[in-house]
Amino acid sequence: MDVNYVNPFINATLAWVKNMVGVEAKALSPQLKKQPFPHYDISGIIGLSGGAAGSISLGFPMASAVALVSKMIQAPIHEGDADLIDAIGEIANIIAGFAKRDLSSLNLSISLPNVILSNHILAGLSGAPTIIVPFSCPLGEFFMEVSLKTN
Repeated sequence: MDVNYVNPFINATLAWVKNMVGVEAKALSPQLKKQPFPHYDISGIIGLSGGAAGSISLGFPMASAVALVSKMIQAPIHEGDADLIDAIGEIANIIAGFAKRDLSSLNLSISLPNVILSNHILAGLSGAPTIIVPFSCPLGEFFMEVSLKTN
């Protein structure tokens, strides 16, 4: 996978945390996904199609998801709240939309977001590498997974 396809998602994620949550985040070293695969408590996933196919996923430990969403909406939120689930899907949608602008040459279409709860592993597009980018911020850590194969 070309790093030029991953950087717009990293930049979009950093912009979301800064502009909508109000804290600074740091992207740590991207790495190729390999075993043992990371487990997440809640994830937002957006499918991508067009000049490339795959997905962008944001995986969170529950404490990080609750802290980030509570700060973003400026109201307390709790594990299992419907608003938490909606917010995680919307965050994935926002990041995919921001990144899509910088990937206009791929003519990408983005799907509606899906949210997965409970202890889970994410699987990327078959035959495409998945890049994991860990993020750290004062409200906790979270992870982005980009699995993209150009057509």
